[in-house]
Amino acid sequence: MIEHYFQCPHCWQTISMLLDPSLDDAEYIEDCEVCCNPINVSYGFEDGELQHFNTDSIGQ
Repeated sequence: MIEHYFQCPHCWQTISMLLDPSLDDAEYIEDCEVCCNPINVSYGFEDGELQHFNTDSIGQ
């Protein structure tokens, strides 16, 4: 697992998530550990290197 830091698209606090480099592409929803709002997370690895990481807010 690789720890990746980014800003929450809701509260703008820096948070981290553990990413699985064995997955070529992944997409899921996870709550922010600070404000608890849902975040759509997508990322992809190629040859063990993070190629893209995107987050989008999910309005409630």
